[in-house]
Amino acid sequence: MATATKLQVVDAAGNKAGTVELPESLFGAETNVPLIHQVVTAQLAAARQGTHKVKGRGEVSGSGAKPFKQKGTGRARQGSVRMPQHRGGGVVHGPVPRDYSQRTPKKMIAAALVGLLSDRARANRLHVVESFAIADKPSTKTAREGLAAIAPGRRALVVIDRADELTWLSLRNLQNVHVVMWDQLNAYDVVVSDDLVFTKAAFDAFVEARGQKEASK
Repeated sequence: MATATKLQVVDAAGNKAGTVELPESLFGAETNVPLIHQVVTAQLAAARQGTHKVKGRGEVSGSGAKPFKQKGTGRARQGSVRMPQHRGGGVVHGPVPRDYSQRTPKKMIAAALVGLLSDRARANRLHVVESFAIADKPSTKTAREGLAAIAPGRRALVVIDRADELTWLSLRNLQNVHVVMWDQLNAYDVVVSDDLVFTKAAFDAFVEARGQKEASK
């Protein structure tokens, strides 16, 4: 049976506000670096639009007639001004629209994320905050001060609950801070961040959802 360790929950000032359990299945797994690399590469590839396009010899504008006669000029024979060696001619083997996405099994994606979460937990780069003490209206100053007291790293990934609109509005304009919903958490965002900060509501929802998936297998 999977065991769990404890992680301290803090308030917006960095003071202890309780504890949460870190399930071994989510935060105690082995970190497979090649797997993470493959998943992140596939994620970046899927984000590419692939709409690049250049015109080939048959697509550029220009006459199809010979620019000069075949013989007698002393120059190399030429068949058309649309050939690649002419200025304004077509491009040889240029990029065309294509799909860059790679097929990545869901189990690999899940395993990469679990490995990264486990790595952040072992490195003490995983934090859970009760809330950012934003009561009535968004406050970037309050959110910035709270985050500075919690996460010492330069880049922070903050995971919030979908109902927590005030926190999202307060954090979205901060440099080096990326905010995602708990069900949008992915390997790439974790890789490029130094600290991973969950709100208590987001952490509970994430652990519960993952636990239900494990139970349904």
